[in-house]
Amino acid sequence: MNTDHSGVRFFFLLFDLLLLNISVYMVYYNSPMYNYVDLPGRNLYILHANIAELFAYIIYSNRNYFFTDKYTERVKAFSVRFIILLATLFLLAEIFLPKGYHKGFLVEYTGFFFVVKVVVFYFIYKFQQYRYINGYAHQRVAILGVGNSGLVLGKLLNDNPSLGFKLVGYLSNKEYQSDFATLGELNELSSLSERFKLNMLFVTDPKYFTKENTKKLLSLSNETGVRVRYILMKGFWNSHNHMGKKIKSAHFFEMFNPQEIPLDNLTLRVEKRIFDIFFSAAVIIFIFSWLFPVISILIKLNSKGPVFFKQQRTGINNKTFNCLKFRTMTVNNESDSKQAQVNDSRITSIGNFLRRSNIDELPQFINVLLGNMSVVGPRPHMLKHTEQYSELIRHYKVRHFVKPGITGWAQVNGLRGLTDELWKMKKRVEYDMEYLEKWNFLWDIKIIFLTLFGNNAYKNAG
Repeated sequence: MNTDHSGVRFFFLLFDLLLLNISVYMVYYNSPMYNYVDLPGRNLYILHANIAELFAYIIYSNRNYFFTDKYTERVKAFSVRFIILLATLFLLAEIFLPKGYHKGFLVEYTGFFFVVKVVVFYFIYKFQQYRYINGYAHQRVAILGVGNSGLVLGKLLNDNPSLGFKLVGYLSNKEYQSDFATLGELNELSSLSERFKLNMLFVTDPKYFTKENTKKLLSLSNETGVRVRYILMKGFWNSHNHMGKKIKSAHFFEMFNPQEIPLDNLTLRVEKRIFDIFFSAAVIIFIFSWLFPVISILIKLNSKGPVFFKQQRTGINNKTFNCLKFRTMTVNNESDSKQAQVNDSRITSIGNFLRRSNIDELPQFINVLLGNMSVVGPRPHMLKHTEQYSELIRHYKVRHFVKPGITGWAQVNGLRGLTDELWKMKKRVEYDMEYLEKWNFLWDIKIIFLTLFGNNAYKNAG
């Protein structure tokens, strides 16, 4: 359960270098102690600062302060990094900087860097707390196993909400004394996941580590749409009982992902998210901004009702969100239960044009910007369809392991619009599963290109 992911460390490093370079520039041109005219070799000082930070990062890159919910612990970690950076700066200064370099300048900008970092991360910390309290930044977790390792893991999750997990309780065939209740047994996972909105199952019970039981467990979890992580012990807790102490480190746990897909990799998810933000922002600024007033007027003139049609659909980890579209139908009571049909009388004249041109989907770029959707991914379905098809198609809910998309691999292969026959939805799910298992960034670019210019141009995704 080690969060010292190489991608995470890399992004932290980039962020640190950004703050450090800002600090050097600010102090270089605004120092009350020195005039920048008296500090020749600005670029040399900047190069020296960046190299020193790289060395300091290599020396102390194991950032374990995210295993505690106290901000003071994070400040302690910042202080250690500051001392290491300062020592590294002066050691490397003898190599990179000319004789007579300004030692006070090094202390001044590193001190400024430390203050800026503490302030910036404080706001990040408060933002994390806000997201966690409001349920945006965590997965709802149950632990399968109530032995010593399961209870230690439960205490770790409970003491450290910054890890991003909300422990709901344990799955077991017996009651056990702990801070969290026993929810039920594993064979009740389907109903329990609905009742308690479970997203993930941590497995600590060795009984389920066998090949046969693992196969059964994964089949059940895939049908339910719950992610599974095996939590393996490194042996420490087998001979030591630290239940009375506050656990600050997860380095005694190893997490194994038996359902691994490319987008489980944090670095790849961040890359996809960055692309989504820039792409959706560009569409909203350059297309949606001027087209929205025109479409709004046409919709209002054409029929009574709101400009936007909001419908609850199933998103990542089975979470519900409001999917936005331009309204293309008259206001009716069947919109959440009945798909649009050919020659559907509910569709307005302007709505027919919007659906044929796919302009009705444009508001979903707002969903992308908000983080509910991605530009590319499995299409989100209305809640009734999720309930209906999860009963008819095995492992249907696996498609919810990633964010839903405005367009997807199934859509560019002609599987779009009305799913009036079961085989159509089964085929959609097959393409969605292929996308999940083989995802890469260039594939997203290909799907976007095929959506815009392909022979099977994406229309009426539903």
